[in-house]
Amino acid sequence: MLTFAGRSNRFCDGLSRRSFLQVGGLAIGGLTLADILRAEETTGRRTTQKSVIMVYCSGGYAHQDTFDLKLTAPKEIRGEFEPIGTNVAGIEICEKLPMMAKIMDKCSVIRSVVGQRDEHTSFQNLTGYPMNVSQREGRPNFGCVVSKVQGPTHPDIPPYIDLFPTMKHRPYNSANAGYLGPEFNQIKADGEDLASMKLRYVTPVRFGDRQSLLNQIDHFRRDLADNQLKAVDEIYGRAFDVLTSSQLVDAMDVEREDPKVRARYGKGSSKHLGDGAPLWNDQLLVARRLIETGVRCVTVAYGFWDTHGNNFAHMKKHLPTFDQGISALIEDIHERGLQDDVTVIVWDEFGRTPKINKNAGRDHWAPVNCALLAGGGMRAGQVIGSTDKTGGYAADRPVDYRDILATVYHNLGIHTDEFVRDTNERPVRILPERARPIRELVG
Repeated sequence: MLTFAGRSNRFCDGLSRRSFLQVGGLAIGGLTLADILRAEETTGRRTTQKSVIMVYCSGGYAHQDTFDLKLTAPKEIRGEFEPIGTNVAGIEICEKLPMMAKIMDKCSVIRSVVGQRDEHTSFQNLTGYPMNVSQREGRPNFGCVVSKVQGPTHPDIPPYIDLFPTMKHRPYNSANAGYLGPEFNQIKADGEDLASMKLRYVTPVRFGDRQSLLNQIDHFRRDLADNQLKAVDEIYGRAFDVLTSSQLVDAMDVEREDPKVRARYGKGSSKHLGDGAPLWNDQLLVARRLIETGVRCVTVAYGFWDTHGNNFAHMKKHLPTFDQGISALIEDIHERGLQDDVTVIVWDEFGRTPKINKNAGRDHWAPVNCALLAGGGMRAGQVIGSTDKTGGYAADRPVDYRDILATVYHNLGIHTDEFVRDTNERPVRILPERARPIRELVG
């Protein structure tokens, strides 16, 4: 805690100038601002602008009804949807995804994701480990690892913002920094309502306070000689910049976006679906806006896809929103020239059963799944791997789900054979040794 020894005059807010200038304890997300800024200058962390938007589809959508249709399979497996061609010759996807079909040259689909367990959680996607392992060992969310290894790109902006709402099925909710310690936890936005997301970080009252703080700083500067000001630790001076910055709140306000861009994304709804997430396209737009402010990682929980019953009616209703939102995000990244720096990944916890059940639904199916990736300088316009004729098992080029996380880390400039140190300074490997970036994507 740094205290400037000014006169102890008292202001109308009840604070003395002396107590006001004790800025060392002001914190964001549990991390002292001065510590953030000092660490940035002393740890030599990389300051690259690479970033990732991870879209987690809670509940697990049916790969056979989205990106891996089985037209030649029996009707009880094939389902109700027809495939359509895309702008990449030979690649077909579901007829309910026509906007995605037009940008498939900007994407890669992995149809042979393996290694996941049958568990309704986000842990495998976010940590690279099943829930019981993650909780027992304190495995951190990948965004928290990025916060630890790379830190913020700018002292005003936290490295990782989590847009997951609080979902009724608790294991859908995101893991935190675990053994890295709470100072590397994500900044969580309340996904229930856009206004509360904006106010989560800085309230309107705090905005007013900031103007008051600036005025008080000006008064204080007039009270100090030039040589005294030069002696002030620059780190704490920069901490005031955080207190007077509105970049983050502005980024969360989609009303500031070009109306044409917002219309391209569509809106969806902030209302939760089932016990999972809302299918809310504003979150996708917020994610892109946050990335442009300098946030390294943004995670979005998107929709609810646990279709044990009435699978096809559910998909008919919600795939058009998915189609518009995800295609808009990927297209937007390219139109802004961010395709080499921003990785977009869309995936979930497992696939769905090949055979349609008696309730016209598909049940959990861990043996194989699919994932969609774009941007990050990766090769695009391709399908990696394949499944057998029923969509039940990987037939060619199985891709372990941890390899997808290894690819995300690679795109951010982090080697997955690196070790990070836990709160006891013990070195811990980020991912298992066998996890490797996907060669078809990154070479």
